[in-house]
Amino acid sequence: MEDKKVLLSIKDLDVKFRVRGKHLTAIRGVSLDIYENESIAIVGESGSGKSVFTKTFAGMLDSNGYIDNGSIVFHDAELSDTIVKKDALAKKMIEHAVNRLNNAAKLELGIDTYQKMQALEAEKEEKGRLSLEERQESASKIAELRTRKTEAYNLKLTLDTKKDKAQIKELSRTISSIDKELKQLIADRRKQDRAAAKKLSEDTAYLNQYNQKMSKLKEQYKQETSGSITPETIKRNEILAREVYLSVGRYSLSKRVQLLNQLLVQLRNAMMIGIDLSDDTQRNMIFDKVAFRVKYLDETADTLHGICILNLATVKYPKDWYQIRGKKIATVFQDPMTSLNPIITIGKQITSIIIKHQNCTEAEARTKALDLMKKVGIPNAEDRFDDYPFQYSGGMRQRIVIAIALSCQPKILICDEPTTALDVTIQAQILKLLKDLQKEFNYTIVFITHDLGVVANIADRVAVVYAGQIVELASVEELFYDPRHPYTWALLSSMPQLAERNTKLYSITGTPPSLYNKIVGDAFAPRNPYCMKIDTLKEPPMFQVSDTHFAKTWLLDPRSPKVTKPEAIQNIHEKLLNAFNI
Repeated sequence: MEDKKVLLSIKDLDVKFRVRGKHLTAIRGVSLDIYENESIAIVGESGSGKSVFTKTFAGMLDSNGYIDNGSIVFHDAELSDTIVKKDALAKKMIEHAVNRLNNAAKLELGIDTYQKMQALEAEKEEKGRLSLEERQESASKIAELRTRKTEAYNLKLTLDTKKDKAQIKELSRTISSIDKELKQLIADRRKQDRAAAKKLSEDTAYLNQYNQKMSKLKEQYKQETSGSITPETIKRNEILAREVYLSVGRYSLSKRVQLLNQLLVQLRNAMMIGIDLSDDTQRNMIFDKVAFRVKYLDETADTLHGICILNLATVKYPKDWYQIRGKKIATVFQDPMTSLNPIITIGKQITSIIIKHQNCTEAEARTKALDLMKKVGIPNAEDRFDDYPFQYSGGMRQRIVIAIALSCQPKILICDEPTTALDVTIQAQILKLLKDLQKEFNYTIVFITHDLGVVANIADRVAVVYAGQIVELASVEELFYDPRHPYTWALLSSMPQLAERNTKLYSITGTPPSLYNKIVGDAFAPRNPYCMKIDTLKEPPMFQVSDTHFAKTWLLDPRSPKVTKPEAIQNIHEKLLNAFNI
């Protein structure tokens, strides 16, 4: 894929959900580059994390979900290019930022001394607390009791109040008993903490020594930070001040002032602890805590010009999503009837999106909507423009959903199992439509499915997802003809189209692991017929098979025994050609 431009770069992504007092890790350390104009399929069983993964970069995570770690950088030249006016107010705010940054930069002169002060303070705090081992043991016991209480409470909610009275009473007693044990454990921990703090307060020799050392370091720090900063640092701060203003310039005045002050505080803290602000990665991380960083490029007498680093994992304000969702990243959902409003006409539903995002008149929007309806294959578009969704067939409704998604010509089209509710004939038509329109509109397709037949027809690359991780990534040809992960073997073996007469259909034994708990080893190990001892102890790395093929399995380690793929999926070329009419 060297000749293709990366459109979306996902790195070390973790996504969690708060569910009934516990945290479920739905996506675990996923890294993936998605390229311009490609079709990539995300494949896996229900609950593997396919939809959650794509919702993270469409800004559609449920309210109890959040991105815990990682970045999602969207490379879009139009959105990234940023120009803000350099009026009198802007110049004043930039000058204010330069002054504050220059004052803060003096703290960089005393970084070594500051770190010594922090280490001394940490040593004192550690001395006035329980040991690390004791704290970890106590925290583990408290977490275990809370988990038991939550599980008992959740089980109680599932019981019938009339038929299961005895079991409900028993669970109530269990919950009450756990509550008492938990309160006692927390009380004991507080008592131990107070005892450790009292012991420190009585250690006058140590405290005198601590105070002497800290006073000496503070005096040294004061002298160091009263020095002068270099011309190079002043020049860096002038660029930083412009980047700060570029990053907040798109907001209203009150929001701009608020975010500018927050960014200056973050930069001051970074200077204090010695973060290298010349490093772009470090600078991006600091800005991401407040707003997208806009990298300074140049300026005129009236404007500042920069390029925005669009990290979708850190979007905090609805105004930012307004520029991305629908306009740059659109979604086609599984059931077209639930995607369309039943009491609004088809034409109105398309034109409202066009008017909202393209700033055009109603007459212009109608012309564009009719053109889209014709392109997606709606016959007699003018006559059907004012029809309601119930007057369309399932396949026609899905064509309208595709038309709405494409109305703003997005860069990425997420297709979340869009053909599942349709019969095979209509499914083939929709897949052909998506591929034909891709040539005209030049969008990237991210296709979520569990149907490998669909994958064979639409995908250029395939990412196989299991338990919130990508376990195999390959071109579609490599995935079907040279799969390497046992889970991929199992998925291929489960395809009914490949079954022969008088043979039993293959099914994967067991169930996916619970994502509430930390997974040790390979997540697929309990269901893997080729499981080795290492699979139960250590998570496998991502092994490279070819330039475009990667698989996360210990079977690819040179030390592992040689294992061949199942007989059912060996030499499947002719079967695939016949089954899927490829």
